Amino acid sequence: MVGPGALQRARRLCHWGPAVALAVVAVCSATAMADAALWYWPLDTAGGSVNFVMLLNWTVMILYNYFSAMFVGPGYVPLGWTPEKSQDCMYLQYCKVCQSYKAPRSHHCRKCNRCVMKMDHHCPWINNCCGYQNHASFTLFLLLAPLGCIHASFIFIMTMYTQLYNRISFGWSSVKIDMSAAKRDPRPIIPFGLSAFAASLFALGLALGTTIAVGMLFIIQMKVILTNKTSIESWIEEKAKDRIQYYQTGETFIFPYDMGSKWKNFRQVFTWSGIPEGDGLDWPVRDGCHQYSLTIEQLKQKADKRVRSVRYRAIEDYSGVCCPVTKGVKTFFTTPCTEEPRIALSKGDLILATRGLKHWMYGEKILISAADGGIRERGWFPRKCVEKYQCDSETDQPVDGEKKSK
Repeated sequence: MVGPGALQRARRLCHWGPAVALAVVAVCSATAMADAALWYWPLDTAGGSVNFVMLLNWTVMILYNYFSAMFVGPGYVPLGWTPEKSQDCMYLQYCKVCQSYKAPRSHHCRKCNRCVMKMDHHCPWINNCCGYQNHASFTLFLLLAPLGCIHASFIFIMTMYTQLYNRISFGWSSVKIDMSAAKRDPRPIIPFGLSAFAASLFALGLALGTTIAVGMLFIIQMKVILTNKTSIESWIEEKAKDRIQYYQTGETFIFPYDMGSKWKNFRQVFTWSGIPEGDGLDWPVRDGCHQYSLTIEQLKQKADKRVRSVRYRAIEDYSGVCCPVTKGVKTFFTTPCTEEPRIALSKGDLILATRGLKHWMYGEKILISAADGGIRERGWFPRKCVEKYQCDSETDQPVDGEKKSK
């Protein structure tokens, strides 16, 4: 019998993100092992055996942390959760989908359809959120993948060089490279042909691209970990500064979870046991702050967002496609590079826009059947499909981003 947990894990694999990520790992690992064993560094030598074991070790550790991040998951706020003290509810946002309050540092993920503890972001490559429980394994994957790709790249380059050394004159007489592997006797059973060269060159491109892209993500993750933040919390902190500057309130926002030491912040995520500190609901805070300092700031930003929202009316139909061909060349080529949804519009729909780009806007479509505070569809839509609702023309404020762009 197959349990529901196994089916859910299998469904996580049925997504383009894991398919591409695992394909890259498989191509780079298999090609590096084949190149090392057949052509560059044979297994009958001590160095070749150690090299092969290292390649195998990289693959195992990368896959272990990858699947740990995917299947362990970030941890979710229990359905129906409320704080121990009922009066603390006034400091928290309420999630209508999960029918519970959002614990400090938690956010609702539309793709997971749950409130995620210490949510950093939803990663398409693992088809899951990165958060409280899997932040360490996800970051280790981001570290190990570039290191493994660097090792594999060295194998690819040396294999192609040693195998082509006697066929093509590079004119590199001053380069000192040990050619013992290329000149060994007897020659390899399988000759290094055009197909092997093409495969090694293709794998080299994948490895170098992965090293750069994933390495940059690792640097970003380490920056937020060493300040004990998440990517979302870094964004909230920036918005807090903008809000204070915009209204000239004279407030000073202090991020409450920075322990003041990079090592202490590091230990909040990475522990010897592999289990992160805390329970994902209550967090240690620095002096001068309390457990709800961040959530109070979020409530202020949410209220500010409502004040600065602008109501628009749809003047054209929009199907909700990612890159609409019929809405102009500029709209087509400037579609937002994000996994956030698009919302379909019909002529006459009302939308509350909260932020905008030059040719696109993001907002909430007010459903005709929804009362105040009802369910709203949120997403991006082309700016040319809407016009400002005339009833609010005297009271509306500029959409976030427009004031700074002028």
